[in-house]
Amino acid sequence: MPEHKCIIKLIFMNKKKFLPAAIVAFFVGIFWAFPAQAVCPVCTVAVGAGVGLARYLGVDDTITGTWIGGLMISLIFWTLSWFDKKKIFFKGKVALTVVLYYGLVVVPLVWIDVIGHPLNKLWGFDKLLLGITFGSAVFLAANYLYEILKRKNGGRAWFPFQKIIMPVLALIITSGIFYFITK
Repeated sequence: MPEHKCIIKLIFMNKKKFLPAAIVAFFVGIFWAFPAQAVCPVCTVAVGAGVGLARYLGVDDTITGTWIGGLMISLIFWTLSWFDKKKIFFKGKVALTVVLYYGLVVVPLVWIDVIGHPLNKLWGFDKLLLGITFGSAVFLAANYLYEILKRKNGGRAWFPFQKIIMPVLALIITSGIFYFITK
């Protein structure tokens, strides 16, 4: 096995170091959270912590993929918001950002044989890719629903932390559905 694959597998498979890193990232995100961005930092940290916890606990790949998909959408929104804030405009900005983020996540997972194992399928699709697809779609839909509800309420949220609760709750519900499907 090539050396880079061994190193990456050690990083992903070392459960004793992964959970503490996820916990530290969660608390750093809480204390360094910034106000009102495309998707709030607390939400992103919650998604990241969910990925770390799922991998640590050995949760099914469809559920882990759901949280990875949500994290990807969150990071894409953050990056696009940052581009706008810095007044960086170029043709294909959205498409390039989407392709780069998904490429940065999916390609390494293919290289280390996490994605593509013939026995890791649901409905004929790789479980992790299926989860990423559903997680991305659900997280994106929850964010758009939040924006619609906010607009209908005069530009204000209907309840405290709605911007955080809606996408994270959508991921939790999707994870629960996958849990019962794959059980």
